[in-house]
Formats: sequence, C-alpha cells, structure tokens
Amino acid sequence: MREAKTVDLLQNDYLYCENVIKQNSASFYQAFKKLPKDKANAVYAIYAFCRNADDSVDETRDKSTQLKNWQDLYHQLQLFEKGEEISSPLWRALRDVFTRYEMDIKPFYEQLEGQRMDINFKQPSTLAVLERYCYFVAGTVGLMLLPILATENHQHLHGYAVELGVAMQLTNILRDVGEDYRNNRIYLPKDLLQMENYKQQDLQSSNINSSFISVWEKIANRSEELYELFQVGIDYFDKDSQLHVLLSALIYKEILKVVRESGYDCFQKRNYVSQENMYRLKQVVEGLTVSL
Repeated sequence: MREAKTVDLLQNDYLYCENVIKQNSASFYQAFKKLPKDKANAVYAIYAFCRNADDSVDETRDKSTQLKNWQDLYHQLQLFEKGEEISSPLWRALRDVFTRYEMDIKPFYEQLEGQRMDINFKQPSTLAVLERYCYFVAGTVGLMLLPILATENHQHLHGYAVELGVAMQLTNILRDVGEDYRNNRIYLPKDLLQMENYKQQDLQSSNINSSFISVWEKIANRSEELYELFQVGIDYFDKDSQLHVLLSALIYKEILKVVRESGYDCFQKRNYVSQENMYRLKQVVEGLTVSL
C-alpha cells in the first residue's frame, strides 16, 4: 500500500511539472510531449527547475528580493546534491530523474549562475559575450537534457547540446527585444549597435529601421548557424528522441521567420509559432527522421 501511495505521489509530482511547461512554453511542450512517458516526465521536471530559476529573478524587480530568491534556490540545490532535498513536487521529481538517468549536477549550478548574471545585469559588449551568457542560461539546459535524450552517447554530444541551447536563447532575445527593454535589459551587443549607429533612443522609440534590422539579422544569422551545427549530430541521439529534439529546434528556428514576416516588430508584438505551423513542422520532421 505504501509503495502504491509513493507511485501516486510521484505521478502527481510529474503532473505538476507538466503543468508548468504547458503554462509557460507551448513550443517546448509540443515538441516533447510525445516522448516515451519516462523521458517526457524527465524533460518536464528539468523544465520546471529552469522555470523556477528564471522566475526567482524575473518575478520581481527588487534586487535584494531577487538575490534572496536566488540564494534560497541555490541552497535547495545544495541540499539536493547531498540527498537531503526538501519534499516538494519539483525536487521529488528531479530525484527520480537522477535515479533513472546518468545525470550531472554541474549544469544545474551553471544555470543558476546564468540567473545571477541577470540579477547583476550588464549589456553584453560583444556577440561573444552574449553567447557566453546564453551558455549559462540555455546551453546548460541542453546539457541537463542530454542524458535523457541521448542515453548512450550523451558524454560525446556536449557541443551539439550547447549549440542548440545557445541558438534557442539567441532566438528568445531576438523575439523579446521590446519586452526586455521595458524590463531594463538590453541584450543586443554594444558593438553591433555602435557599428550600425542604432542608439538607445531608437530602442526607446521602438524604431525599426535598416540599422535595427542589420543588428537583428547579424544575431539571427549566428543563431541559424548554431541550429545547423546542432543538426549535424541529431542521429547520435536516441532513436525515440530524435524527432522530438529536432522538432524543438525547428519550432524555435521558425520564430525567427515569424519575426521577419511581422516586419521585425519584436517591440510591441508577441511573435509565436502558430499551431498550424507547428503541425507543418512536425510533418517535415517526421519525413526527415524516417531516414535517420
């Protein structure tokens, strides 16, 4: 009876994590929901951790509260590492993930380091500096997911996982220029803005001119290059995971196309991939993975 209750509790814990991803990232959820159940649950748990980390910083603008939230989560991760985690749906689910898969705690700590960068935010000086930030907040997510999606080859796929994570984060930044600016964050690198003579007043005015488009496209081209580099390694992922990993990449890459089609309006408009286009991309991926 006790074992049955434990199973029921764990199922509810994973349901909690699934609801987190459903409410916060339709694209991620659509890409991974058809994985084998154990793998899908593991993805949900990792997403819930990352969302918790992100929210610890983004749900308040008060720096002291952000730092306290961050320190609390860091302490909880330390307890988890020692096997003394608090009893909550997130940590119980993550414990099950660490029991089932060959997980590494390091990218979880690095993810928190990325969130700390946002607390002490500084506009990146160059694209290279921006990519380093993207590694901590998103490349680490790729590393967290690797042992689940590439159970046999995950030790050899770190580069591909990081490339995908960084590409996705660059895409997020390009989608959310206006929202980030309103939250007092400019992720567009200083040197690119100076090169194109695009000033902060232009950002404040949501000015979409040739200079802005040039800056945006330089970053978008780098993001697309990273998507292509990642795709080279797709056949080293588990057969039951390849379609889902590739679909997640193509859905995110599609966001760049959506922004372009909106006339580069990433200031006032929320650009997202429609359900119709998600279905179309799924059909494309299913055709591609037949030969993998």
